[in-house]
Amino acid sequence: MNPDFSARSSKKELLDEPHIPKQDLFRNLFELNVINRILGGHAVTLKGLQKLQLNKHQTYRILDIGCGGGDTLKAVANWGRKNGHRFLLTGVDLKPDCIEYATEFCKNYPEINFILADYRALPELQQEFDVVITSLFCHHLSNEELFGLFSWCNSQAKIGFVMNDLHRHPLAYYSIAMLTKLFSKSYLVKNDAKLSVLRGFKHGDLLSILNHLPTHSSLITLNWVWAFRWLLVLKHHT
Repeated sequence: MNPDFSARSSKKELLDEPHIPKQDLFRNLFELNVINRILGGHAVTLKGLQKLQLNKHQTYRILDIGCGGGDTLKAVANWGRKNGHRFLLTGVDLKPDCIEYATEFCKNYPEINFILADYRALPELQQEFDVVITSLFCHHLSNEELFGLFSWCNSQAKIGFVMNDLHRHPLAYYSIAMLTKLFSKSYLVKNDAKLSVLRGFKHGDLLSILNHLPTHSSLITLNWVWAFRWLLVLKHHT
């Protein structure tokens, strides 16, 4: 059956299953980091942070929702160190094995910490943040859940938030299908990479959600960037 690109797929990814063998999940997280580095995925998030025009004389608390293996936060930490930014970085995820992997992966980065929790519970834990980022997390959510996430980020992030996620497009689908078939050793990646694209977004999908947010005091930019990503940046006016 030919894939349908007209609307977001509602089929769940294997990664969203509750009980994944640890070694299989760890392999998946390793390969996702490789894919992000090779295809420039981390660079998209860094571009979004640049749009927020962060002051090098201030320390910013940045939250990564759905942090997975911590690769995005490590990329942000390296960028911050190289460019003289001061960050306190927090990753939150619901999977204990992701937190275990991420903690080991980022063990030489004292500016990074991880919390096992639902992101919506963070205010109850007295956790506050200047910037919220998500990378390849939003496509796991339904449109209703995505509106809830955007609303939460809009109200909780003092400066703004950055979303980096997939463009639902045939070229993206067939390219990642070929690459993972040739090079991946993870059944999770081989299955989910293609499905992730089908769960991804077109411009109108994101606009229809953003149009319902109370963002009159914010500046929103939504741009297509290589490789088949949407970069959404919401910056509160100060």
